Amino acid sequence: MKKHYLLAPGPTPVPPETLLAMATPIIHHRSPQFAEVVAECREGLKYLFQTKQEVLILASTGTGAMEGAITNTLSPGDTALVVRGGKFGERWGEICEAYGVKTEAIDVEWGRTVKVDDIAARLKANPGIKAVCLQAHETSTGVCHPVQEVAALTRNLPGTLLIVDAISALGAYELPMDAWGIDIMVAGSQKAMMLPPGLAFACLSDKAWEFTKTAKCSKYYFNFSKELKNIQKNTGAYTSAVSLVMGLRDVLRYFKETGLEKIFAEHKLMSKATKAAVKALGLELFSKEGASDALTAVLAPAGVNGQDVVKLLREKYGIMIAGGQAEAKGKIFRIAHMGYIGNFDIIMIIAALEVVLNELGYKAPYGAGVKAAEEVLFGGA
Repeated sequence: MKKHYLLAPGPTPVPPETLLAMATPIIHHRSPQFAEVVAECREGLKYLFQTKQEVLILASTGTGAMEGAITNTLSPGDTALVVRGGKFGERWGEICEAYGVKTEAIDVEWGRTVKVDDIAARLKANPGIKAVCLQAHETSTGVCHPVQEVAALTRNLPGTLLIVDAISALGAYELPMDAWGIDIMVAGSQKAMMLPPGLAFACLSDKAWEFTKTAKCSKYYFNFSKELKNIQKNTGAYTSAVSLVMGLRDVLRYFKETGLEKIFAEHKLMSKATKAAVKALGLELFSKEGASDALTAVLAPAGVNGQDVVKLLREKYGIMIAGGQAEAKGKIFRIAHMGYIGNFDIIMIIAALEVVLNELGYKAPYGAGVKAAEEVLFGGA
């Protein structure tokens, strides 16, 4: 029987304790018992988002929260500034266009971060821009964008929101919503939050809630005002994903008991080790700047298709990582180190990568990557 390992950037592994929590007998979503669970989750989510605002819990993937962020705050004919530096940055533009919101795009070379001065120039040239849509971390490229610096631009503009996709970032590194002045932050369950897919989260600032009062985009299921009234009563507008919320409570307890500072430090260490290992194998990072602590995107070496690395790891060795998407397909492969992934998972995937690269014709020096990772993880490098 082949053992399987999951090191893709979503879904990520789920802790056994959380799986057991989700396996408890299901209770009714309108019962007092479930209301107690939701009440605990409300406080835990505020801690994770680092906010005083309510965090809405939606039964959907993260894209549902992205869609809701647009439809609940903007109107057809409004203009949004969209940073397109990867597959998921492009999604903001696709959602806007679906609802008649006009877009201005800042196209960023894949593997690079957006320049804050470029955003500032666009905002100055067009004061009518109602929203800036940005990834905290572009999952398709392994690049973090300068959220804090962009928030400094928008927080004093009463007519402009900063909407941040933190789906693969929340829980992996620092994103203090209130302290930085982020207006809307959305997240998903299957990344650093260590849950199966199926829950999305959205948190709105006071400024963003004011925008909901005049938004004219069509909406029904993703109605944030309706969800706010319900979450304040420890319930949801519609049937909650009861078992997933039971798991959410377990995960949020872990975050609180462990502390965000320690969790972020663990992610940073695994990221440093993974990046040191691939460099020791003579490989290059795809992210030329702003490399994320949530995953490592690696350029496939000359003569090797990145999809072949992914396929061989999956089919021969039972290890699931991710390949490139769209224009990066075949050019890169991506290794996650977020959520329920530990130091020895990093050692394992680097050892497997050495084997697979050699099988594909790239002469990776056996043990070089493992040694580099171990020196970072255990040698204080």
